[in-house]
Formats: sequence, C-alpha cells, structure tokens
Amino acid sequence: EGRSCVRYKCGLFNTIQDVLRQRPNWVEVKDGEWDFNWCDVGWLRENFDHSYMDEHVKINHFRNHYELSRKNLMVKNLKRYQKNLEKEVGREEAFKCDFFPCTFVLPSEYHLFVEEFNRNPGSIWIMKPVAKSQGKGIFLFRKLKDIIDWKKESVHSEEQKDAVPVENYVAQRYIENPYLINRKFDLRVYVLVTSYVPLKAWLYRDGFARFSGTRFSLSTIDDKMHLTNVSVQKTAPNYNHEEGCKWEMQQLRRYLTAKHGRELIENLFKEMDNIFIRSLQSVQKVIINDKHCFELYGYDILLDENLKRWLIEVNASPSHTPSSREDYEMKFRLLEDTLNVVDMEGLTGKEKRVGGYDLMWNNGPVYREDVYLQTFGSSCFTANTYLCLNDREKQLRHLFKPFQRRT
Repeated sequence: EGRSCVRYKCGLFNTIQDVLRQRPNWVEVKDGEWDFNWCDVGWLRENFDHSYMDEHVKINHFRNHYELSRKNLMVKNLKRYQKNLEKEVGREEAFKCDFFPCTFVLPSEYHLFVEEFNRNPGSIWIMKPVAKSQGKGIFLFRKLKDIIDWKKESVHSEEQKDAVPVENYVAQRYIENPYLINRKFDLRVYVLVTSYVPLKAWLYRDGFARFSGTRFSLSTIDDKMHLTNVSVQKTAPNYNHEEGCKWEMQQLRRYLTAKHGRELIENLFKEMDNIFIRSLQSVQKVIINDKHCFELYGYDILLDENLKRWLIEVNASPSHTPSSREDYEMKFRLLEDTLNVVDMEGLTGKEKRVGGYDLMWNNGPVYREDVYLQTFGSSCFTANTYLCLNDREKQLRHLFKPFQRRT
C-alpha cells in the first residue's frame, strides 16, 4: 500500500539529501517515527536489532550486508559457493565463478599465501584491509620482506591476548595485464537488491569508468598509478577537479565498440550479469533477509587485456559524493530511480524496467522479447539487462502516465 506522505530520516549529507528533499510529499524527521531511513552502517549496527518497524517501513541496508561487501567475507562466500557448485552441478558450472583473483585472508591464511607466492616469484600482489574503502590502507608488493613488518605485528598481537588484534587484510594477486586506454581504469556498476529470498535484483544502466591519472607501468608500484579510487587520484598534483577522472559508461562503451566491434562488446556487457548474479547467490543463504530492507551495491569490475571481467570488490555504501557536475547528475538520477523501485508511494508493480533500472533477476533470470529479431519473423528471449543507453525520462513518463491521469 502506497503512502500519501512519507516521513524520512537521513544520516548522510551528500546527493541523497538533495534527492530526498525534492521528492513530492516526503518530509524529513529528525526524531520520532519514520517510514523510510537512508542510514549509515554505524546507525544500522547500533539501532537495527532493537528497532520496531511497521509493515511499510524501508531501510537501505540488510542487517549483515557486510557478507558481500567486506573483502574477506566476499572471498570466503564466493569460494564456498564455487566449491558447492562443483560438487553439486559439475566443474563446468563452477568455472563460471572464475571471475575473482586468487585471494588469501591474512593473517589466518598466511602460510597458504606464502606457498602460492613462492610458486610465482616476481609476481605483484596487493594488500587490502578487509573493512576499509576509498583505497585506504592498500599497498602493492613484490617481495615477502615487504610485509614482514606487518606479519611481526600479527604474531605480537597473538602472543599478547590483551593487545589490540592486528587488522585483517586480504592478499590478492594483482591483475598485471589490465585493459588500458593509455591508463588503467575500472568500472563502477550499480546493482539494487530489493529481496534475497526470493532473490530480486536490478541493474542500473548508468555507471562510469574511473581512470588513473598516470600512465600504467609495472616498473613502479606507486598507488596513484595502480589504484583508480577517486579519493586516491584527487591527491595527485595533475588531478583536474573540474573534469575529474571518469568516463560515463556509454562513452566507454562507444570507445570499445569502435575498437572491437559491436557484437563482442554487447556480449561483454551482457555477460557481466554473471558476476552480479553469482556473487549475490553466494551470499543468499547467509544474508538475513528482511522485507523492510534493500541494498544499493557498487560493484568494481576490472577488464584485462583479453577483455576478461574481474570482480575486484563490492561496496554496500558506494560514495554518492560527486567529483564533478556530470557525476552529481548521474548519482542524482541513480538515487531518484532507487526510490522509484523501492516505491514507498505504491506507483509501480510488476515492471521489468523502472527509470534507469532493468530487472535482472526475479527468483530466476528475467527475459524480454527481442523486438529486433521479430522483424525477421521470429522472436527470441534475451536477458533484460544491457548497461545500455539510459533513456530514463521517456521511460518514467510512460510508466507514471496512468497515475498522472488519475490525479
């Protein structure tokens, strides 16, 4: 049932505040009862377990969202899911999960990591704290002695039970052959989950490529060359604060299509769905499903020189702070359409598309009839998602026209 007036609470001070404030008949409340809460994970951790929620109430995180977004848990869940697939379905199906780099959790898997490290001497590895974002605490290394000091700290903390335990890291084999457009880049893609049981997930058509400001080379392991995070890049002396270091998704798609042909690049983007769905399925049984919750994930995907897609990490709190005017407008559309899908007003129902979102999975793959093939006298069912042109304004006008006539 839709709400004629929505009381919202918001704990963040960026683009989401602007989106909520311009929403018709939405009213901000600081204290007291609320219908909708866009909170930070700190508020969730402290308040979720002892908050009573009426039937209609919505909140922007699942209770244990970190099962996918914390780096060590993501890898643990993906490895378990892949192992179960091989046992229950077969090796060929399990191979479809071959989209994340070789990764170890330290300090617990240190000895396994050393064995793998010694099999490929000279390879570059990357160390990441499991629960930090925006490139904080990340460093690259080629030699074991580069992490000896870190290892000593972990041993010291294990010996002293009262000492503060050493922070967990993941050690991940670095992708040494990234696809380059003069510089290294990765993709930020947005996926919205409105239910885990059954799994219901939406893919947003807009996104962006984040570029390093420095030409790529393996001769140095400087973080500003190898990390594409905006928070890292904007500290570089040559960073352009007006233009940022991003391409819109469609700009990247046009470039790749011109270079490699339409068919290959269409398949590349379509097959990214496999990463999104498999990763969500890997945590489906461990996420605490709750009809009050939804989650907007920011996926970081890297392409290598063979156009293989690699999942680098998943963010449950992707930054909505803009790096440029175009970035602000894209994130505003994304968040506005997120509210359209969550639909506190009761305006949508069984649509396969809402604004810039395409329904990707609804307790099974979602298909649409391919209108292009109909012109040849046949029909074909293809995936409902494309990461293609976002004509959301036209789509929203069509979607809400019946409602506008009633009012």
